[in-house]
Amino acid sequence: MRLSEELLAGTKRIAVWGTGYIGYSTMAAFASKGVRCLGTDIKKEIVDEINNGQIPIPNLEYWLGYDPTVYVRAGLIRTTTKWEDLMAESFPVHFICVPTESGDEPSTAALADVVRKIANYRNLPKPLLMIVESTLTPGTTDRLVLPELRKAGLKIGADVEVGVAPRRDWFGTSDKNLYNLPRVVGGTDPQTTERIIDVLKIVCNRVLPARDHRHAELVKSIENAYRHVEITLANQLSRAYPDLDMTEILELVGTKWNVGTYHPSLGCGGYCIPLSSKYVLNGTKNKSELSILQETIETDAEQPLIVADNIAHLGCKKVGILGLCYKGDLKVHVLSPTLSMCRHFRKLGIEVNVQDPYYSKEEIMNIAGVTTFTFPDDLDKFDAIIIVSGHRQYRTIPRDELVKRLRNVRIVLDNMEEIWAAYDLRRLGIPYYVTGEPGWLLTIEKEQITKSS
Repeated sequence: MRLSEELLAGTKRIAVWGTGYIGYSTMAAFASKGVRCLGTDIKKEIVDEINNGQIPIPNLEYWLGYDPTVYVRAGLIRTTTKWEDLMAESFPVHFICVPTESGDEPSTAALADVVRKIANYRNLPKPLLMIVESTLTPGTTDRLVLPELRKAGLKIGADVEVGVAPRRDWFGTSDKNLYNLPRVVGGTDPQTTERIIDVLKIVCNRVLPARDHRHAELVKSIENAYRHVEITLANQLSRAYPDLDMTEILELVGTKWNVGTYHPSLGCGGYCIPLSSKYVLNGTKNKSELSILQETIETDAEQPLIVADNIAHLGCKKVGILGLCYKGDLKVHVLSPTLSMCRHFRKLGIEVNVQDPYYSKEEIMNIAGVTTFTFPDDLDKFDAIIIVSGHRQYRTIPRDELVKRLRNVRIVLDNMEEIWAAYDLRRLGIPYYVTGEPGWLLTIEKEQITKSS
């Protein structure tokens, strides 16, 4: 009997390491097909939330297109802090969904911990199919995963089958999900690849086999590095032509059949795009051949600092930032431009506060090192308002009330999503700019930028 048939029949179950966006949605996807899943996480509060029928990720039911708590109540999804519970004969498939970054750098610490736990467990179910969904620096499987397994005396292909199947979902729209998007997979041998495909076809409409795990690892990093370069180019163009509407120009450029449409912004954020170029660079011995990626990393890191310097140049002394998240209605602050701007404003002696409906005041202080404020009541306390995250809550304030609270601001800067663009605030005397519009950045020479340490 094929592994997929055993999973669908309920005689076998799926184990998931890490229950964040990727791990939880993996469990939800398989559970929606009737497959029983057990996840493990080091954070007890997340484990308790899931087991109590709560969704630990804001708006996930919207992105998934269904309510995953139904499957928790049905017993198809369960989580535990005791990872040993996953090491049973009934769990022949293990998905690895742990973070592979620390701060603004790639990191294998969490992955290494999981691999060692599996490798050194005495009664390992055999053969165990290990599917790594986390984004990997190219070569990680050969440098870390396989050596750890072999060190424990395990035979690759017989005791443990290893493959890479990075996720491409976009948690911003329900159509770019696990089922609809093509899935690239690669095992250490063709048989392993076929077994992974057999399992993934339960929840994925189209699975594309790579030659092997090495090629599958590199696909995810390269596709995101492409976007990193193009997004950063959009920001450079906006800085090079500050008096032109670069948003309009790039929209027209994007009408060409083989060109994407990009929008100037405050800088990249999230797990994938900002780190992608570093993953690719860290995986090769020939870094000098990828100078464009190094330049992309430097320019992207510079963008929030240029924005902060522009705000300071206007004479603003108090800045309110709307959004700790890098994107609207996602609770993800990893590499958010807000973090760089907060550090830089404080270095410049400018008071900065952050508001985000998805984070408590304690979380904002611990993550960004600043205090929060009340939206919309406290908007009139600031010289400048920067909208980083396009949260729906920020669209709930009536125009007349908004205008009243913004009468004394020197600038309102909106990061791409045009939260208040429909209000035509400039006509009402409010200096409201969307990134990419003419004049959204002052002309500041690169040597004037004081980079944050």
